[in-house]
Amino acid sequence: MTDHPTKIAFIGAGSTVFMRNIVTDILLQEEFSNVCIALQDIDRKRLDTSELVAERVAQTLGAKPAIAATLDRRAALAGADFVIVMIQVGGYRPGTVIDFEIPTRYGLRQTIADTLGIGGIMRGLRTVPALLDIARDMQALCPDALMLQYVNPMAINCLALAKLVPRLQFAGLCHSVQGTAADLARDLNEDIDNIEYDCAGINHMDFYTRFEKRLPDGSREDLYPRLKAIGEAGSFGPNWDGCTNEVRYEMLKRLGYFVTESSEHFAEYTPWFIKSHQPDLIGRFNIPIDEYLRRCEKQLAEWDETEQALLADDTPVCEQSLEYAARIIRAQVLDEPYLIHGNVLNRGLIPDLPADCCVEVPCVVDAGGLKPRAVDRLPRHLTAMMQTNINVQQLTVEALTTGKREAIYHAAMLDPHTGAELNLDQIWSMVDELLDAHAGWVPEFH
Repeated sequence: MTDHPTKIAFIGAGSTVFMRNIVTDILLQEEFSNVCIALQDIDRKRLDTSELVAERVAQTLGAKPAIAATLDRRAALAGADFVIVMIQVGGYRPGTVIDFEIPTRYGLRQTIADTLGIGGIMRGLRTVPALLDIARDMQALCPDALMLQYVNPMAINCLALAKLVPRLQFAGLCHSVQGTAADLARDLNEDIDNIEYDCAGINHMDFYTRFEKRLPDGSREDLYPRLKAIGEAGSFGPNWDGCTNEVRYEMLKRLGYFVTESSEHFAEYTPWFIKSHQPDLIGRFNIPIDEYLRRCEKQLAEWDETEQALLADDTPVCEQSLEYAARIIRAQVLDEPYLIHGNVLNRGLIPDLPADCCVEVPCVVDAGGLKPRAVDRLPRHLTAMMQTNINVQQLTVEALTTGKREAIYHAAMLDPHTGAELNLDQIWSMVDELLDAHAGWVPEFH
């Protein structure tokens, strides 16, 4: 332990439910009952709600953290040991709505649009500059702090941070690896605590190269034959957020390995599932077009009710989540090594992928920080598919690094889903229209 209470800054703490989950995870650990929690957001009303919710969690758990809420990001960052970032630049309106409405007019339909595709490109263009500002403030105010970066588009954001703020200590964190493993354990009717796996790739396109059950005699059972049988029989359940899993089990059938990200995400990372000239695919694979719009509209419509429920709940249920943040904090502060899957610059960690791409690989965290592990060479067809997504990520970061508009055109041209649906004139025109609509939210490109 350090000789002072650990300070944890939450940037974007107006994401109240997510903030509550992480605060709960932290305060469930007796060693961190007296941490300093700095909550920061640009929305005072949401920030006030988050502060009260955090205080209620602490009271329920009998913890005594120092909780402070502020609109001043620099005040929140000053002296922080860990910085948890959970911002959304542009919000639902205008950001997300623009990302869907303009491509739809061109006949390009999306499901989530926050990671890849034209929606992921535009979200990256408006998010990276804000992350860079946070990172530069950290270098001035808490240079030894570890940034726990939860914002999408994960790979674009993390690649930009690694290239443009090279001294920053950060880990890009997602719950898809551990969340999908739990989904598969459920489909197999197995206890996740008895399952071991190897998993690596790029964010939202990792694959389990080993998925095994520990047996009482110490041996291991390969669970892939059972998973493939479940896929053939169609006897699988929905994923963690209630969407169906047809796309992922189809990919298991075609590739031989299970992908980490949900079907509604994965459908828009490839050219095979959302096709205007084959509309029957949408129904066949239960692909939820405009799913993120529906989720956002539902959350907005129910926010007042959700907020009142949060504020009225004097004794919230405090259960540990799947998120890595609290486990990382514990591992580093107490020097108790813990294995996560984090997003970092490749640098040879995954053979056959470029050194200057962002990969999601096993990482050990301890007092020495985050230590990514190199993995064995992945099957060629898996890295080939990852490269189609990496192209888009790298070109988007190139646009942000150089200010060149043509890199945005090229990113959209090489996106698997966009290129499968639109011709070159349509792609360039759509990019121009999107950039015009994002004026003030993205840098100026020349």
